[in-house]
Amino acid sequence: MKLPAAIASTLKNKRFWIWQIAGVIIYGIPAAIRFATGNVLLPILSLLATPWIDHYVPANLVEKILVNAFFPGGAGGIAGGILFSNLDNHALRGKRKYFARLAGALAQTSVWSAFQFWGNLQNIIGPYGSNIFEYPMVYPLNFLLASLSIFTPDIVNYVRMGAMQVYRRLSGSDS
Repeated sequence: MKLPAAIASTLKNKRFWIWQIAGVIIYGIPAAIRFATGNVLLPILSLLATPWIDHYVPANLVEKILVNAFFPGGAGGIAGGILFSNLDNHALRGKRKYFARLAGALAQTSVWSAFQFWGNLQNIIGPYGSNIFEYPMVYPLNFLLASLSIFTPDIVNYVRMGAMQVYRRLSGSDS
């Protein structure tokens, strides 16, 4: 399939949109909590706060790992997998699947980082007294997390299958 047709097919894919929308919602939850509470620290995750490491690793590292696993990295990984699968006209397996996910995760993280950089330059101050966009020195960490988020879809699928097995056993439909 040619690239324009593969892109069009990717944009019509239900799994693509589920991951994009769910990822944005997951990414937005901590921001919404910050706006609602007027505090940078999140109620539960602040207990797991780490010290800032220079300007590169923020104090909300646990939150960052959890959120970036889904957006932009995980959602970008799904987008890359679907796009390259459409280009090849068959499902990707093994290394090709993970390289396609890596390309998608890094591409989407690049676009998101460009948006974050633009927003940071606007210097929009939130109710908690600091810029609502990420500090640019954190972007390398975002790319590291994006490269690890290529495994998020597999982990989500593993958890989903385990939950389905537990449900079948508890409901008695496994007999």
